[in-house]
Amino acid sequence: MRRVFALAALSVLASAAVAHAENWVGYSTVDPARNIQWSYDSDYSYRDAQSKRVVVLTAVGKVGATPRMGPSAPGAADGVGSLVALDCKAGNEILIAGYSPKKALDVPAAWRGTTPKKVDGDDAVLLSKACEGADKLPVK
Repeated sequence: MRRVFALAALSVLASAAVAHAENWVGYSTVDPARNIQWSYDSDYSYRDAQSKRVVVLTAVGKVGATPRMGPSAPGAADGVGSLVALDCKAGNEILIAGYSPKKALDVPAAWRGTTPKKVDGDDAVLLSKACEGADKLPVK
């Protein structure tokens, strides 16, 4: 009977780990002095139903570190990054919200009314990578 409970507990833990899996995709060059890189969580990416923008969660983290980077879940304050909405056709973005260990991710309801800014630098690489296959992303 103990084996059954132990097996059940392991099964729950294994499925919980899968549910919180993150697939961070690097998009910036690696800063050689600090060994950090900006990445986005492709598992969190989706197309916004109202604005038709691709929404991505970004984070900065140490290359080769475990865990790779935060947050452990959208809204958790254990990393540094932002949530951005990308217009793949117009080449612009809206910064929805930022987060850090001292500031949890707080998504304002009126973010769609924010004036977008033209994408440049590393954000242009983010736009390119995040928009690949955007038509296959879930719509929320």
